Amino acid sequence: MTDPRAAITLDDLTVVIVTYNSAHCVPALASGLHEVSRVVVVDNASDDGTVDCIRAQIPHASVLTNESNRGFGAANNRALHQVQTRHALLLNPDCLPDADFFSGLVHAANQFPEAAIIAPHLLRRQHEVELSYRWPATHWTSSGPGASGPCSVGFVCGAAMLLNVPVMREVGFFDEEFFLYYEDEDLCQRIFLARRDIVLVPQVQITHLSRGSVKGRSPLRSEYLRGYHHAQSKLVFESKYFGRAQARSLRWKTLALAHVALLLRVLLPQPRYVARLLGRIAGLWQARTP
Repeated sequence: MTDPRAAITLDDLTVVIVTYNSAHCVPALASGLHEVSRVVVVDNASDDGTVDCIRAQIPHASVLTNESNRGFGAANNRALHQVQTRHALLLNPDCLPDADFFSGLVHAANQFPEAAIIAPHLLRRQHEVELSYRWPATHWTSSGPGASGPCSVGFVCGAAMLLNVPVMREVGFFDEEFFLYYEDEDLCQRIFLARRDIVLVPQVQITHLSRGSVKGRSPLRSEYLRGYHHAQSKLVFESKYFGRAQARSLRWKTLALAHVALLLRVLLPQPRYVARLLGRIAGLWQARTP
């Protein structure tokens, strides 16, 4: 058994990537992953050649294919249950890793060996810092300046998070009731309630091309599904941590606002936003929250 106090290297790290119609992301990923020996890709039934691209451009990756789209959390769980290393880096396909990023993560993992999650600063396309961390939404409203050094937080975005696998096996991996969206918030909430640390290390940075991981043959359908799953997952989270009554109230309030927004979007049509709003409305109507 590995000594948990021993120094961590890249050999103690498995990169886990979930793809869905993400073939356009593979070249940049391949460039950034050549130094990492353990890579697991879980594909959620892509129909754009993603799996072929991965096998051709990241030949050392282990590829797990799902017969249908099982969602972000369930796909990650499939890989995490097989991980044998001390750490697993969950990485969205629209992130751009490089050698400095990995060396910074390894250094941070050695600096904070008891942390459940270590997270980097996410950067947008123009190298602006993306607000990807905060206090737990159930306890405090975040305010004040951004982090200038390592700090304990209550939430970090799931686009790039380094999991301490032994700790996370105690806390539990993703709740698969969240198909897409809020699964990272739920995970962080359970870590917070278990009194384990989530550490943001702003000196470690990675570019995240937000909303760039999915293209596929029907961009408008992708936007519709974003709206649909975001609406449903928000209600699941609300019900789980604030109660069913508050989730019901949120559902009707959000439905009313979405219908008003749809009227405005029809007057000033932007197909992408209209598709997302229609998905949100459908997701709210079809939600299982009583």
